[in-house]
Amino acid sequence: MCGIIGIVSGEAVADRLLDGLKRLEYRGYDSAGIATVVDGRIERRRAEGKLANLARELTASPLPGNTGIAHTRWATHGAPTTSNAHPHATNEVAVVHNGIIENFKPLREELQARGRVFTSETDTEVVAHLVSEQVEAGKSPQEAVAAVLPRLHGAFALAMLFRQHPELLIGARLGSPLVVGYGAKESGGETYLGSDALALAPLTQQIAYLEEGDWVVIDRDGAKIFDQQDKPVERPVTVSGVSGAMIDKGNHRHFMQKEIYEQPVVVAQTLRAYLRRLEDQVSLPVPDFDLASISRVTIVACGTSYYAGMVAKYWFEQFARVPVDIDVASEFRYREPVMEPGGLALVISQSGETADTLAALRHAKSEGQKIAAVVNVPTSTMAREADLLLPTNAGPEIGVASTKAFTCQLAVLAALAANLARAKGRLSPADEKEIVRHLAEAPAAINAALAYDESVQAIAPLIAPARDVLYLGRGTAYPLALEGALKLKEISYIHAEGYAAGEMKHGPIALIDEAVPVIVIAPSGPLFDKTVSNMQEVQARGGKVVLISDYDGVEAAGEGCMATLVMPKVHPLIAPLVYAVPIQLLAYHVAVLKGTDVDQPRNLAKSVTVE
Repeated sequence: MCGIIGIVSGEAVADRLLDGLKRLEYRGYDSAGIATVVDGRIERRRAEGKLANLARELTASPLPGNTGIAHTRWATHGAPTTSNAHPHATNEVAVVHNGIIENFKPLREELQARGRVFTSETDTEVVAHLVSEQVEAGKSPQEAVAAVLPRLHGAFALAMLFRQHPELLIGARLGSPLVVGYGAKESGGETYLGSDALALAPLTQQIAYLEEGDWVVIDRDGAKIFDQQDKPVERPVTVSGVSGAMIDKGNHRHFMQKEIYEQPVVVAQTLRAYLRRLEDQVSLPVPDFDLASISRVTIVACGTSYYAGMVAKYWFEQFARVPVDIDVASEFRYREPVMEPGGLALVISQSGETADTLAALRHAKSEGQKIAAVVNVPTSTMAREADLLLPTNAGPEIGVASTKAFTCQLAVLAALAANLARAKGRLSPADEKEIVRHLAEAPAAINAALAYDESVQAIAPLIAPARDVLYLGRGTAYPLALEGALKLKEISYIHAEGYAAGEMKHGPIALIDEAVPVIVIAPSGPLFDKTVSNMQEVQARGGKVVLISDYDGVEAAGEGCMATLVMPKVHPLIAPLVYAVPIQLLAYHVAVLKGTDVDQPRNLAKSVTVE
């Protein structure tokens, strides 16, 4: 959600700011803008829609200036128009902002009562006016920002530019991530601000992550960081390890397609951190973390990560016999959950910054729970606040619709389930050896599933004309049905719903007719016959079924289906990782047929950093 980049340099920055915004497109946005200081005044270029529109503005009216801030906006307060696009500015200050200023209305009314004139509908503009008032009263930029930050309630990452200080930027974070990048001194000195390391990848690998409540003053010589009490602090500088090459589509048409195809490699990378093949054991990054005392697991996540957590619930209860609750993060705190001593709160998030999930983490911690975090960004806020960090090694995921992050989450959760089972005395060495063997087979099985891409593509024209699509599954295939429906909704804009197959006759079967395709996910195994029985109920009512199963399943039940997809026969433990592939590919090919923006679907953001 939204993106920020700022540069203090001795050279013109507009082109590099625009390039940085392009690297942030994956976060989702509907307008963009850049501001610099030019000859003692703040100059802006803004445009609604895609970055190509902003690029045209810059071509028609170039923007000089050696210090600047830039932003991609995902609309919250106010429509996605040019007047609402960031940066927002007064005569003295320009501001870009990720997050929500929850008390902006009383602040705006207060400012208007003092004669301040607003030109947008956004919450962000109050920050520009508040800081500007302080500067106009004679305060330095640092003094002005220190006076204003305590008045802002909500979540924010801010970057501010000052007319009278053309080699200075100030950034601040509370609830939204912000990083500082350090350039080479020998080149004359440059310093950077960014929403994440990816935004700064071609500029620098030297990154410092601001902590909650930090604010920072940067110039060409470096950065001075202050904590929430305005005391100077040091934050460690790390090597980000993120390169511009990581956001190259290569030979693929879309990032989503590339990331689907990366899954065998990234799942293998992830599993290497959790499997000790020589000893036939699963392991954790923190080997002395006490799992034996865990009496209950509470899983909290959003979207695709929530569905990964649903799969994990099956695994934890079946293998470790530990009771599991699972909640959508946006609802978790508000139902006032009962959290008993000895519980583990497990949060799952690709970015590690998802606002609802982060709030849930903090609530669980306040209730005395141990915290485990499955995240793809090991320097994220959730990662830093967890007692047990469980990183996935998926690499940057640019497509808004999650693919490789999902399968890597599943790999980590399977390993955690096995560790919990062993700690609880529920896993014999022989059983653990079998789990290690099956998990080690997952990358090859995912690769085998990818070989059926052309078969999936051939089915896409049968689905693309539909207005409604249903997905059915039982056991761990039920969360996959939900995930398949979500993928189709996200990128093709077809209404789709996932159901537990046994629930069809409790209402949804009323929707069945020959215009509603039904995708049935049914690996052969203990639940196969019951799933096929539900499938046949659909067929008896004229439903057009696409069956996804292995060879044995298709042979046993494929008659009467509109189409079938044959997956490699795998152990039930890794079936969710393998069957994720065809549902991802089906959504992808349907979206391509419909001509939608696959990587940046409308109204969606990659990382939702506001509640």
